[in-house]
Amino acid sequence: MLKLLTRSEEFVLLAVWRLQQDAYSLAIQGEISRITGYEWSLGSIYTPLERLHRKRLLTSSLSSSTPERGGRKKRLYLLTSDGRSALARVRQVERAMWAGLPEMALGGTVK
Repeated sequence: MLKLLTRSEEFVLLAVWRLQQDAYSLAIQGEISRITGYEWSLGSIYTPLERLHRKRLLTSSLSSSTPERGGRKKRLYLLTSDGRSALARVRQVERAMWAGLPEMALGGTVK
């Protein structure tokens, strides 16, 4: 059985999935910041990336070096089939947790 993801792990996996072949740390940070409306630090991206890689929910590889990056390579990330399964499980659990609860009104009060 898969363990549940932390929220930051979930967001990182979703950003990697969205970005596909362009999923590297700065792009992941930008995607999460853009969608959440909060500025995420690179440190807040690297920690879950490392955990997800260790758990084999992501794979990584180095890109070719480019002149724009001064000859440096990017570490690119891709979801594994276990990563997709983990996201599906999180979605299933979240739906179950919200099921049957009254809709929340604006301002955070329950009707």
